[in-house]
Amino acid sequence: MIEINKSKIKTWSTIGQRATFGLVAYEIANKIKDLIILTCDVSTSAGLDRFRKNFPENFIELGISEQNMIGVASALSNENHKIITTSFAPFQTMRCCEQIKVNLGYMKQKITMVGLASGLVLGPLGYTHCCIEDIGVLRSIPNLTIVSPADGLELAKTIVASLDHNQSTYIRLTGSSNAPIIYKKDYKFKIGKSVTLKKGKDVAIFANGSMVKTALEVEGQLAKKKISAAVINVHTIKPIDKTIIKKYINTKLFVTIEEHNIIGGLGSAISEETAKLGNGPKHIFFGINDEYSHHGDYKHLLQSYGLTPEKIVNKIKKNL
Repeated sequence: MIEINKSKIKTWSTIGQRATFGLVAYEIANKIKDLIILTCDVSTSAGLDRFRKNFPENFIELGISEQNMIGVASALSNENHKIITTSFAPFQTMRCCEQIKVNLGYMKQKITMVGLASGLVLGPLGYTHCCIEDIGVLRSIPNLTIVSPADGLELAKTIVASLDHNQSTYIRLTGSSNAPIIYKKDYKFKIGKSVTLKKGKDVAIFANGSMVKTALEVEGQLAKKKISAAVINVHTIKPIDKTIIKKYINTKLFVTIEEHNIIGGLGSAISEETAKLGNGPKHIFFGINDEYSHHGDYKHLLQSYGLTPEKIVNKIKKNL
């Protein structure tokens, strides 16, 4: 459905996930005639201005009314349209949590929700716009799938896959422009199936979204210290990939890295599964330590929460 080439991969990396979403939406709209996108005053922020101008009958602007957006989207889904909704992550998820619960979780209406700029990237605007809770909130609602793509290519593949998925899907966009390229060429993507980027036997590092690149840098530094680390991109947080967790259960240490509260996110999802398996390795969690700090720019916040390769490597060494 989407042409994949080196030029596109480079462009998606340069513009970041928010603008990539808009480009992908425009491309698939030429092939999916019943696609409708609903926004809450974010068409420019989501890179959707071109889509809005060229497909006016497939675009609905609802203003600052996210709760209403979910209701309208659910009704359109019930009429067999393929639906995408989008707003900034805290408003796409928590502001309309009850509507998501009732319409998507309970009534099983199917839509794809795209949360813009999740994590810490909007740090200068403070924690009204930062979103470190969205995964934890939505994980507790049945009949929802949650995906956090690692780069532009994975985002493109996630959007396409979500439209044919059997449940409503929340796609969590992280990072800024000039985002790292994780996949330099096309690859097989499947919702619910993690991707092993590096093999290792001492440490298993699980990450997703913006933190996948950080995990790869950690692996490189550990390799120089003769520590063998696997890096697994757990792009789908719900349903979690139980097979990959079981595969690495005999390593010396589990590490999870996420741009989310350490409560309720990727680390929690993995620890819940290791508890069922029994005799799992020690698990250290890297993320936001259940607090709201002062506002700050993206790089500063990542450093303050210890989400840098150097700080992660040092803590791993101490725990081995």
